[in-house]
Amino acid sequence: MRPAICLLATLFLLLFTAAEGDAQTTVTVTGTVKNSETGEGVNAASVVVAGSTTGAYSRPSGSFEIKAASYPVKLVISSVGYETQEITVTGPEPVTLSLVPKTELGQEVVVSASRVAERLIESPVTVERVNSAAITNAPAASYYDIVANLKGVDVVTASLTFKTPTTRGFMGSGNLRFNQIVDGMDNQAPGLNFSVGSVIGTTQLDVESMELLPGASSVLYGPGGMNGTLVINSKNPFKYQGLSAEIKEGVMHLDDAARDASIFNNYALRWGHKVSDKFAYKIAAEYTSAKDWVAQDDRNYARIGTDGVPKAGTRASDPNYDGINVYGDETTVNLVKDVFPGIGQQAPFLQGLINSLSGSPIWVSRTGYQEADIIDPTTKNFKVSAALHYKITPNTEAILAGNFGTGNTVYTGSDRYSLKNLKMGQYKLELVNKNWFLRGWTTQENAGESFNATVTTRLTNEAWKASGGATGWYSQYSQTFLASKMAGMSDNDAHAAARAFADQGRPEAGSAEWKRMFDSVRAIPISKGGGLFVDKTDLYSLEGQYNFSHITGKVVDLLVGGNYKRYVLNSEGTLFADSTGTIPINEMGAYIQASRNLGDIVKLTLAGRYDKNENFKGRFTPRATAVVKVAENNNIRLSFQTAYRFPSTQQQWINLNVGGNTRLIGGQSEFWDFYKFRENKVYYLNNLRDDNQLVEYDYVKYKPESVSTFELGYKGLLADNRLMIDVYGYYGQYKDFLTRSLLVQNKTGAPVTQSDTANGNIYSVPTNIDEGVKTYGFGLGLDYRFYGNFTANANVSSDNLSDLPAGFVSFFNAPKYRFNIGVANTGFGPKNRFGFSITYRWQDTFYYNGDFANGQVPGINVVDAQVSFKLPETKSMIKIGANNLLNEYYVNAIGNARVGGLYYISFGYNVF
Repeated sequence: MRPAICLLATLFLLLFTAAEGDAQTTVTVTGTVKNSETGEGVNAASVVVAGSTTGAYSRPSGSFEIKAASYPVKLVISSVGYETQEITVTGPEPVTLSLVPKTELGQEVVVSASRVAERLIESPVTVERVNSAAITNAPAASYYDIVANLKGVDVVTASLTFKTPTTRGFMGSGNLRFNQIVDGMDNQAPGLNFSVGSVIGTTQLDVESMELLPGASSVLYGPGGMNGTLVINSKNPFKYQGLSAEIKEGVMHLDDAARDASIFNNYALRWGHKVSDKFAYKIAAEYTSAKDWVAQDDRNYARIGTDGVPKAGTRASDPNYDGINVYGDETTVNLVKDVFPGIGQQAPFLQGLINSLSGSPIWVSRTGYQEADIIDPTTKNFKVSAALHYKITPNTEAILAGNFGTGNTVYTGSDRYSLKNLKMGQYKLELVNKNWFLRGWTTQENAGESFNATVTTRLTNEAWKASGGATGWYSQYSQTFLASKMAGMSDNDAHAAARAFADQGRPEAGSAEWKRMFDSVRAIPISKGGGLFVDKTDLYSLEGQYNFSHITGKVVDLLVGGNYKRYVLNSEGTLFADSTGTIPINEMGAYIQASRNLGDIVKLTLAGRYDKNENFKGRFTPRATAVVKVAENNNIRLSFQTAYRFPSTQQQWINLNVGGNTRLIGGQSEFWDFYKFRENKVYYLNNLRDDNQLVEYDYVKYKPESVSTFELGYKGLLADNRLMIDVYGYYGQYKDFLTRSLLVQNKTGAPVTQSDTANGNIYSVPTNIDEGVKTYGFGLGLDYRFYGNFTANANVSSDNLSDLPAGFVSFFNAPKYRFNIGVANTGFGPKNRFGFSITYRWQDTFYYNGDFANGQVPGINVVDAQVSFKLPETKSMIKIGANNLLNEYYVNAIGNARVGGLYYISFGYNVF
């Protein structure tokens, strides 16, 4: 409510201020900017009075209007993808300007690589850029899908609207080593710790560009950029005006065993308006609904805490079956130890049979439910954004902006989580000058009705029939099993009969009784014995930057900046150890960057950053880069980059039972005291001494992790500037690598032996790896611009991990090789009205480590395609396309959704 009130108050203030006239101008220049080949109006072309800051952007029709002091007026007209043109206007008659399309690559301006504007081809580090035109023509239902086709990128798809990109390994749902920045705001949910991607943020029609920095990027973007940063920029309403709209309808789940074919809906709207030369505003909204992809891996799983591997067996053959995407069957009991003794006391005539079965444990799990049965299949996402822009001076602009998103999606962490009615808002007030910016913003998170699917289903089983007790499920199971054995049945038949008896009356998924129990359990917070997790964590940030280059430019280009962040953890004890009140965490940092050109051949840049988190010692991270010009538009780049991350808010303060006797806890020393680790010793669960005894765990305060990376690259234009080559190789070394270790503690306080670990309390705690973990790899990208608007691109990349300590679970999760090939045309045929794009993506098989499940991920072969037809008279476009055209179902993480084909048709107005 408070951000909304501030937004309205500022709106009225700016509207009032914007009513001022500009008495200094005496003439008005009007005209139209057109494409010289097609005759179409060019939207958002820059029209500037030469030698001044006076200018405007063309409207969607190409028309523009500029006020000037007097005739003649010299205009400079430019737009991405066109040759710059100059014209002198001598009178009030409207002018028509024809911009010539250019095919030269690498000339687009990027900001993310150095936080200052520079040509893509001159970037000192590897950077990928996707502009709004590429987004329009891409064969993708969402702009987030485009990232998967960039060089060196991996994407983990937990569900339709929850996709996590990363580069250079260590991928997973909610990657903590990859930053996502939207209009200067970190896109992470501050409590859940992962970027929520397309769930919140700018809408597709409002994306101006995406810039991807692979590898270490903490020096300029702060903690978390260990493996890369994705910077998404929205459209400025001064530049992009008018109404844009798109309706997209599609179909999913063709030939899907878990779900019938269903409809995909996506509707988007954007309105931008320049009220005056000083004031402009925009509002954008997008709504998506569909039946989500389903995780349906029913392989049996040998689970040990948050570790394990798939194993042989089915529900019919293994009484202790635990399906990866089957929930509720995680509840397991050793009948010999926990149930049979009580039955023997009540029925002495069974004691002989019980004694004959007591030679080895008999583990039995409860009967579970499939994911398709327990998670609401309808994924919904509604997001809205608005911004007010006011030019205080020609070079200084004030921006008040807000993004809000809500909906349903699914996330994979230590369990599968249904993020139901998740809400998240980001609001900022920013002052931007050509030499500096000052930005304050906040993220407000509310997990809504989100719940842990595993915990909720297990407790629903308990709500129907308790596991323990004389009349409980396991007692009924055991009595029937013993009776069946006495009747001469085989073990398998006896187990089948026992399960059938114990499950009598078990409610079917989706029935009224089942829904009543399930909804009741998921509405109770985890801290009170239910499945609901509450998360109302907030993040507040203040940051600024000043570019002194206009003062120091004769000697060195100098840039300085800093930031302050405050997290306020609030999960009401369901996620964090905050049952007695919120937990604040403060962070601050500062950076400096200096660069100098040595003639026209070499540009050197040095940068450094210092950061401090109140729970950890300060960290300094340096960066050094060099760009060597070997020929015109041909550059070699060298860089040494470092990055780091403080342990996340969850790694610091999580306190979550993830099922049975396993609990995720934070690394703060308060947990060590609360769980009495000093009095009741804990041991590494999977680490044995030479005498086959467990190794005792000694508390060592965990530290931030860091990485140092060396990179050598080349980017150049060949073949009459129609071919761009971008190649790189890198080598990195991690220090104090952050991971989790499984510890076991005997419930009775006695020392733990290897044979009774299943009966102990298991804790997953954050720890550091002392040994240096090394990564290395390469990437090669080719882009070619043919004549007639035809383009082709291809890239291949590889990431590798080495020097891994024995027993160390790395979560590297990267295929050794991957490549992408694409062909496209933005306009051919009569009046260049037709367009198309087709891409092929392949990645190698690899082994996936996750807190939820581990296992081999098969290779992926995906074809995306789209054709389009323009209707210039109405500024409209019709598109027909498909993600995963061949409907080859795949997963890119164990336990995640199986992704099939999505086929769509769309109608867009003012989208090109």
